[in-house]
Amino acid sequence: MKIFKKILLGLIVLLVSAALGLTIFVYSLTYHPSDLQEEKVSCKTNPPVLIPGQKLKVLNWNIQFMAGKKYIFFFDVPNGDGPHERPEASEILTTLKEVARVIKEESPDIILLQEMDEDAKRTDNQDQLVELMKLLPEEYSCSASAFYWRNKYLPHARVKGSTGLKVSTISKYKIESAVRHALPIIPADPITKQFGLKRAILEAKMPISNSKYLSAMNTHLDAFAHGYDTMQRQIDFLKNLFSKRNSEKVEWFIGGDFNLLPPNFDLSTLMKTHQEFYNPKSEIGVLFDSFKSSVPLEAMSGKDKALYYTHIANDPDAKGKADRTIDYIFHSDGIQTKSYYVRQKDTSVISDHLPLIVEIQIPE
Repeated sequence: MKIFKKILLGLIVLLVSAALGLTIFVYSLTYHPSDLQEEKVSCKTNPPVLIPGQKLKVLNWNIQFMAGKKYIFFFDVPNGDGPHERPEASEILTTLKEVARVIKEESPDIILLQEMDEDAKRTDNQDQLVELMKLLPEEYSCSASAFYWRNKYLPHARVKGSTGLKVSTISKYKIESAVRHALPIIPADPITKQFGLKRAILEAKMPISNSKYLSAMNTHLDAFAHGYDTMQRQIDFLKNLFSKRNSEKVEWFIGGDFNLLPPNFDLSTLMKTHQEFYNPKSEIGVLFDSFKSSVPLEAMSGKDKALYYTHIANDPDAKGKADRTIDYIFHSDGIQTKSYYVRQKDTSVISDHLPLIVEIQIPE
């Protein structure tokens, strides 16, 4: 009997040790940001400061890790069996130059980019923000980023390497500080959760010469979260954050890929295989009810709504056409939108998203 007890105890110790070892190993490979963490800001010497009443041109764009539009990645189709894992190096360079071309032609004051890679195997471990900044004019003084997918090694059959995905904000004007707000994540088992995407908001604090500051926010909400309440929880988090800034009398705006359709969007106009990605009642309606959208809902729902489509699915059934709006810019009541448009004419082969460009004015 004592022998059996020793054997049982040995097995328990072995199992506990194995579990502990696995936990430590997984932890060493994955990213563990805090709920609110400060992010590094890179600024050139003496960047200009915003002034009251200033107009600002803002460009918001998911650039799909500079992959271009020649591929159907494994995650682009409902069954997760697309033929491609990564873009060719030559295509990354071409796309990088095209993104820089559009930015230089538009000359926005603030650039909000989503799906920027850094240290990812699929993009040759480049820091795409650094590479892009090399191609932009010197007047782009400041930048900041926040990761939302970062693994030293992801043991996925179609990845088998590092991942590094972030939102990046670039500005002609001074960014004093930046913080990362962690968003609610999709429920999963403990190991999958560690390796999965950890969505976030990057909030950049931009001083104004009257001793106030502008909060410039950048985000990329979850996709494929149907079956869970994750999207609603992420929207509720945004609403609470915006309400808090309002109570602090801080002017703010946010741009991003929200992965949600406008309220009352006709789901039947989408491919049948994509309709199930969205709930019949869009969670983003809460933001339209409570805050201002730079592109009015009437424009996104009217006869010219196709002018404001921002997404061209890589799925071959999409036939290379934009068919939905999922990218938005919202702002506080004190900010006014002066103009808005989606640049569709020459950007459809750069990314699976189209750039949304608005001109806003901060209060006097």
